[in-house]
Amino acid sequence: MNAIRRAPLAIASAVLAGSILLAGTARLNAQGQPGPIPPPSGQRIPPPPPGNSDQKIPAPVISVETALVSLDVLVTDEDGLVLAGLKQENFRVLDEGKAQTIDAFEAVGAPITIVMLLENSGSAYDYFAYKGATWGAAFLDHVEQKDYLALVTYDIKPTVRVDFTRNKAAVQEALSMLVYPQFHEANLFDAVIDTLDRLKRVKGKASILIIGTGANTMSSSNLNEVLKRIKGSDATIFAVGVAEAEYLQSETQLSGGSSLSYIQAKNQLQTFAKLTGGTAWFPRFEGEIPDIFRSVATFLRSQYRIGFSPEYLVHDSKYHKVKVEIVRPDGSPMIVTTPKGKKQKPVVYTREGYTAPDGPGRK
Repeated sequence: MNAIRRAPLAIASAVLAGSILLAGTARLNAQGQPGPIPPPSGQRIPPPPPGNSDQKIPAPVISVETALVSLDVLVTDEDGLVLAGLKQENFRVLDEGKAQTIDAFEAVGAPITIVMLLENSGSAYDYFAYKGATWGAAFLDHVEQKDYLALVTYDIKPTVRVDFTRNKAAVQEALSMLVYPQFHEANLFDAVIDTLDRLKRVKGKASILIIGTGANTMSSSNLNEVLKRIKGSDATIFAVGVAEAEYLQSETQLSGGSSLSYIQAKNQLQTFAKLTGGTAWFPRFEGEIPDIFRSVATFLRSQYRIGFSPEYLVHDSKYHKVKVEIVRPDGSPMIVTTPKGKKQKPVVYTREGYTAPDGPGRK
């Protein structure tokens, strides 16, 4: 595989984002300039004009609705080195185990569009809020000039501190102003749902970086509801837990209930990331932070975008499992050779599935 290049990436997991877009013609829209755009205005079918009942009725128009599933895929070897230079014929897509025809393919690079969703609650005497803001500032080192970044904090409710901008200084200033949280609550579920809703108005591929404890102390939505919304979105979620070191240090002193609360919070962040093809990290040391944020930026700039139309479109509103395999042009499994001469299988980081549409064709 001389055509395949590798770029270093310190990564435990990576990205695939999938979305289902209904269109009269199945085609993959080219990614435009990222950033907020207003939603398209709806169109109403006008009522038939009054007239003679003997008026000739036009022949019915038969339309065929197709659905395009767009997937963002990252491929590495088993050591976490990104595999570049792959072609369309190197990808096989399975929808519920059935091979699909790939209709569109492209390599996706910069710029990126990402929301930093930062917990700013007063838990632990404001310590985790301070820690999260400090780590958020470190992420700015990996944001490039053409990237779009937004800052949203959450406590009892989500608050947009900085809307999408290329001005890193504005985000840095907003982070420096997060001194004294007003509330002890952490409304994670509603904050995720609100952010996903806002991303519907954003053109192109967008991602979310959650920096927080993972705790949800109050919300109007439950876990099942937020998971359903995540499954129906094409946004990739990354998460960085801020409480791992403190939990490990005090583990022997915590009651069983406290231990279970942290494990649950950690599992929530892991689940959010896994469903979307993202990654969750729980660093124990400050020295891990630069590599973690470098990984986030690197695999967002190293993806392939592939699109397919499901062979049999069913309007059932159900979650459909997808799988992406890396193969040779003849369809046989691909094996790559590492710089040290070791034979390995490619590792695909992929969104787990997509939510089918609902509509007249529902069975």
